[in-house]
Amino acid sequence: MTAAGKARRRTTGEDRLPGDPAREELLARMIRVDQAGEYGAVRIYEGQMAVLGRSASAPALRRMSEQERRHLDAFDRLLVVRRVRPTLLSPLWHVAGFALGAGSALLGEKAAMACTAAVEEVIDEHYAAQAEALGDDEAELRATVEAFRADEAGHRDLALEAGAEQAPAYPLLTGAIKAGSRLAIWLSERI
Repeated sequence: MTAAGKARRRTTGEDRLPGDPAREELLARMIRVDQAGEYGAVRIYEGQMAVLGRSASAPALRRMSEQERRHLDAFDRLLVVRRVRPTLLSPLWHVAGFALGAGSALLGEKAAMACTAAVEEVIDEHYAAQAEALGDDEAELRATVEAFRADEAGHRDLALEAGAEQAPAYPLLTGAIKAGSRLAIWLSERI
């Protein structure tokens, strides 16, 4: 890209192709999926805390959960302000998030951390793509996404430092969780 191209103010959706969602639908999908994802993350941590609430991991899980709750509150507000309907899959994410959190925690603290590392890696990629797609006309939303992305990357790093990679069947466990997370993103954007 030329220096003149970099200086040009980009708007959200200006580079869309035929068949891509219009700007307003693109923004609605972003807010919808981000709210759903933060809701799912809160439920994952609630499931993990139900099992590991008195473990050595509990303080870290609690801190990460509190950040996810703040993220969810921000996207809950954006749903209202931007008049975006939430995903119709919220009841599913309510159950699935808790089950994933509790299930991974039942496998042990390292498996719970592997779950966190896997989910947060996918969310880091997801938020990076959103930040890239948002133009200067959506600078505030882009700043929110970038700030939350930094938090999510911090969660991933903390989970790795806590021994996530030592979880039983780490590649299989994280591969399945990443695939499920990507599917949840795709579905929540659309439904």
